[in-house]
Amino acid sequence: MKNNKTIKTILGLLIAIVSLIQSFDSFGQNFNQTKFETVEVEGVNIFYREAGNPKNPTILLLHGYPTSSHMFRNLIDELADDFHLIAPDYPGYGRSDQPPMSEFDYSFKNISELMESFIEVKGLKKYSLYLMDYGAPIGFRIAYNHPEKIDRLIIQNGNAYDEGLEDFWDPFRPYWKNINAEEKSKLAGFHSPDGLKWQYTHGVNNPELISPDNWEIDLRHLSRNENNEIQMKMFYDYQFNLVEYPKWQSYFRKHQPKTLIIWGKNDYIFPASGAEAYKKDLKYLDFNLMDTGHFALESYGSEMAAKIKSFYKKSKKELLN
Repeated sequence: MKNNKTIKTILGLLIAIVSLIQSFDSFGQNFNQTKFETVEVEGVNIFYREAGNPKNPTILLLHGYPTSSHMFRNLIDELADDFHLIAPDYPGYGRSDQPPMSEFDYSFKNISELMESFIEVKGLKKYSLYLMDYGAPIGFRIAYNHPEKIDRLIIQNGNAYDEGLEDFWDPFRPYWKNINAEEKSKLAGFHSPDGLKWQYTHGVNNPELISPDNWEIDLRHLSRNENNEIQMKMFYDYQFNLVEYPKWQSYFRKHQPKTLIIWGKNDYIFPASGAEAYKKDLKYLDFNLMDTGHFALESYGSEMAAKIKSFYKKSKKELLN
């Protein structure tokens, strides 16, 4: 009898231990599920996606035009086991608030400052930046202002050099000099249904694999009242990023952050010349051109996730350019 009681006690303890282990496993799995949350930042409700254990390296993912944090949905799933990922929507984009233009300055400088406040609200002390398209001028301002907080840079089709501004930008230059209805009308097509589709499919070898949900979701947000004027304001404001290029390049030279470039080489908006230019100033560089277009994650998402994981395992010596 005594032996039976001992056996039952041991079995009970084993069952309890197994249950405890399973509960910890379940808790860990919950970290990897993407949470969809909103936080108020300086009076603006900012929507963001978050996944992964905060004890892991943090990557702040900054989206481009005309999209939102939606562009990172699959990458977040691929990386959540190894990283802590946060992807906000800017004001006027995605599911974040769209304050009236009379109350909010839609400029790259102001949005970058709001994103700095978002970082403070989230309590991020050290993080890497994933910068794509508009995310580059927003993120480089943050990196320049807070170099001590930047772990690494991941740059995907986001410019910091004059070399990367080629034929696509020709219709923008007259608009930058003279805002009028004629010049504005030449740019309006970029956020039409056909213009949005073109941005996702141009330069892609298998465009039939790109989900139409991408541009249809973007179009829904871009169709909000006054959003067209917001986008035109951002188009005009882009010229002031060019003035900042020398500052960002000085940041590269002075601080030499470890940098991964994963770039769609067939991108007409930001061609491969913009990617090559980073080699001038960055010593610790993992350089990769992908055979696709502007939204490279849509066709090379798994490969790019693997590049990110590999990049974090490399030493400075291995990255020496």
